[in-house]
Amino acid sequence: MADRTVADRRELERALRAEVRGEVDFSPGARALTTMDASNYRRVPDGVVAPYDAADVAAALAVCRNHGVPVVPRGAGTSIAGQATGTGVVLDFTRHMRSVVSVDPAARTAVVQPGAVLDRLRGEAGRHGLTFGPDPSTHSRCTLGGMIGNNSCGSHSVAWGTTADNVRELSVVTYGGAELRLGKGWGPHGSRPGAAGSPEGLRELVADHLALLRTGFPGGLPRRISGYALDALLPENGTDLARAFCGSEGTLAVLTEATVRLVDSPPARALALLGYADESAAAEAAAGLLPHRPLTVEGMADDLVPDGEGKGLPRGGAWLFVETGGATAAEARARAEEIVRGADALDGTVVTDPAGQRALWRIREDASGTATRIPDGGAEGSGGEAWPGWEDCAVPPARLGAYLRDFRALLAQHGLRGTPYGHFGDGCIHVRIDFDLLGEEGVRRFRAFSQDAAGLVVAHGGSLSGEHGDGQARAELLPRMYGDELVALFGRFKDLWDPAGGLNPGMLVRPARLDENLRFAVLPREPVDVVFGYPHDGGDFAAAVRRCVGVAKCRVEGPSSGPEVMCPSYRATGEERHSTRGRARLLHEMLAGEVVTGGWRSPEVHEALDLCLSCKGCRSDCPVDVDMATYKAEFLHHHYAGRRRPAAHYSMGMLPRWLRAAAPFAGPLNAASRVGPLASLAKRLGGIAPEREIPRLATRTFTSWWRRSGTAGPPLVLWPDTFTEHLSPSVGRAAVRVLEAAGLGVSLPPGPVCCGLTYVSTGQLDRARAVMRRTLDVMEPVLDRGAPVVVLEPSCAAALRTDLPELLADDPRARRLAGSVRTFAAALEEHAPDWRPPRLDRPVAGQTHCHQHAVLGDAAERRLRERAGLTGELSGGCCGLAGNFGFERGHYEVSVACAEDRLLPAVRAATAGTVLLADGFSCRTQLEQLAGRRGRHLAEVLAEGLTAEPADGV
Repeated sequence: MADRTVADRRELERALRAEVRGEVDFSPGARALTTMDASNYRRVPDGVVAPYDAADVAAALAVCRNHGVPVVPRGAGTSIAGQATGTGVVLDFTRHMRSVVSVDPAARTAVVQPGAVLDRLRGEAGRHGLTFGPDPSTHSRCTLGGMIGNNSCGSHSVAWGTTADNVRELSVVTYGGAELRLGKGWGPHGSRPGAAGSPEGLRELVADHLALLRTGFPGGLPRRISGYALDALLPENGTDLARAFCGSEGTLAVLTEATVRLVDSPPARALALLGYADESAAAEAAAGLLPHRPLTVEGMADDLVPDGEGKGLPRGGAWLFVETGGATAAEARARAEEIVRGADALDGTVVTDPAGQRALWRIREDASGTATRIPDGGAEGSGGEAWPGWEDCAVPPARLGAYLRDFRALLAQHGLRGTPYGHFGDGCIHVRIDFDLLGEEGVRRFRAFSQDAAGLVVAHGGSLSGEHGDGQARAELLPRMYGDELVALFGRFKDLWDPAGGLNPGMLVRPARLDENLRFAVLPREPVDVVFGYPHDGGDFAAAVRRCVGVAKCRVEGPSSGPEVMCPSYRATGEERHSTRGRARLLHEMLAGEVVTGGWRSPEVHEALDLCLSCKGCRSDCPVDVDMATYKAEFLHHHYAGRRRPAAHYSMGMLPRWLRAAAPFAGPLNAASRVGPLASLAKRLGGIAPEREIPRLATRTFTSWWRRSGTAGPPLVLWPDTFTEHLSPSVGRAAVRVLEAAGLGVSLPPGPVCCGLTYVSTGQLDRARAVMRRTLDVMEPVLDRGAPVVVLEPSCAAALRTDLPELLADDPRARRLAGSVRTFAAALEEHAPDWRPPRLDRPVAGQTHCHQHAVLGDAAERRLRERAGLTGELSGGCCGLAGNFGFERGHYEVSVACAEDRLLPAVRAATAGTVLLADGFSCRTQLEQLAGRRGRHLAEVLAEGLTAEPADGV
């Protein structure tokens, strides 16, 4: 299976298109999106096939077999050991083969396709009081096929076991074309004519090696995932072919359908949180809790808890998350309280509130991303980055404390650091380590540490992998765990299934070296010339792109729940290229220049970023704080350097300039915009979607009203942003009324100001910097007297907080202004803490602005609403208009789909008398244009509760 030429790839693509009904994509973009998973590895495929059904799988395999091309089955691409990467053809099951075919509550089973997302299965099973037991932290996006391939586990494995424990039958197709139905027993199994239960010769292979199979596998390990589970084929273990197939990492056959076991889901759950001095103390205690039959025993230390997110955790430096279940809330709580009383912990508490439990579990589930950043730096050259590579070994639970102490010593011996966390009740530990994988010496250290760590795990009776499989990261080390004879048997086992070696070569048997194919090797070694400062990545754009480690939290299917925003365009399209991870992968390949060859002019990257709403949701929701809005602005700046831009960049990107020029003519322009032909012409010339209405201009600007009606005085400076100034001055007037009612003096900047947002979002960064510098000149007297700056429009406040100091890192005034920015609610809370807002006692609906969520936070807004008697929660997500995005030609359908994700359903569900809150101008416009409803800024709602204001202007 030698490297293929361009002509070979074209011929392969033609052959696949002729035989496969699903998508066949050999474009640079499709190849680039599948070069990596969530591991340290990168391999470039020839192309991607999204099979429509099992017949498509067989057809694709036949074509690849005839062309001598390897095949790699792939689910969500969240594998951490590299087994979801490969050369040849990648089979993507997340496009079509993603159904939960059936659920049988009486038999407690479900039939699923390989691309079915775990949470979809859990949702279907939950209607019958059932669930699928294994639940990795990636449960919202991982697929059943991937879970079976890796024998995934998750936090509930102490109660319900691994995926292999929960699989009943599997339908698979081998590389040679055999269709097999795997279950228990050797003979033909299943109803399809000609179906066979196992490859020819497998029964004899097992019979000839019974002694080795009975003695070669370590015992006492609930999380033995490494290698092939050949001991499942022993007669005393039921000759379970389905179980033996689990964890084979796509190397034996391609899964097309699975029958899985479901378990009772306790109607009520409680969470016992136990605090310990350190992780070793927590690990020592974990095994002692198992007799209580908990649902989970998870452990993590305090350095994995982001600042401000540890609320609700008891005293200690490390914690165990111990979940209990019961038929009633009282029963679940009683079991949790029993655990707290019986545990030898520094402190403990029980959480029964579902929302509180979700918030705490999110801290644990995000650890796989949080652990990739070491706050105070790391090994020389790592820049504080930490990576998988020794991610998920497992030891007998009773030995976990001793193992962790030895593991810490080994890290110190190699000059490395990492923070273990994970499934303490099963003895399984996750850790990201600050390997320097960019230089030769760092890679040598990575290899030496992995070899020593393998020896340490084996010395403690453990498994090199306890959850994510061996892949390329550990397969080379399997002889340390199993010995040469058993590993040789693994090779013979593989060859019976796949004699041509066409399925996922280089994994498990005859593996690639663990330090080959590293994804960092192709990146430029010299910093890329960029405009933003990237202060959290040492000013290095490549380091910023490296932030994405592939955990794919951005791939959650909609509609979303909770306050999260990321990633609205993925939920609208379901396409990887429109996820945060997909865009980061394309930028990575753009820098590499091997598959995506256009550099900053790359059409593949431009196409993917075109549907990025710049919502900034990934800046807060991504566990590693990928900031795609900034990367998009950077890319657009370079992409259009010296070139003509789209019309929307000139119209909406330069909106502040046009609105200032149009202000004296607001009346006639409003009238003209309501004349059909004139409006159509204006929209066509401005690159505006024909479905959109042009917003009305205020006939009297906010600053004009202020000059006649306002009062000046310290301590607050109210920022007259472009939207408040020209499009919704009623928000500014209301804010003045409320601030003055709270006893606060209000003044305006001494001259015209602009945050530069529209220039940034369209990538006009030179103009943005010039606008920002002029603004700093105007604001310098305000900064000198230390006055807080109240910004009413969340997107403008976010731009001042983040874009301003990152674009003008050389100007100390930028950071001073960023630090002075306050939201409306935060200013009231900080400067008028004793003020009591009017009591409104009404329910609210609407949406928290995406930039507010991502950059500013909404805690002050929540408290202000509570004090005013405004009850209910605002939805998360993004409204879909997102400044210029939803107005641009070609974006209307995606914009509407984003609004339908959270905002519009919340508005439709609102009862009569509900106040619709939308602090952002875009959110209010989207509500008006799509729902015919008027949303209001919180300042407007509070102002209405004060003494009535005389009508004044538009």
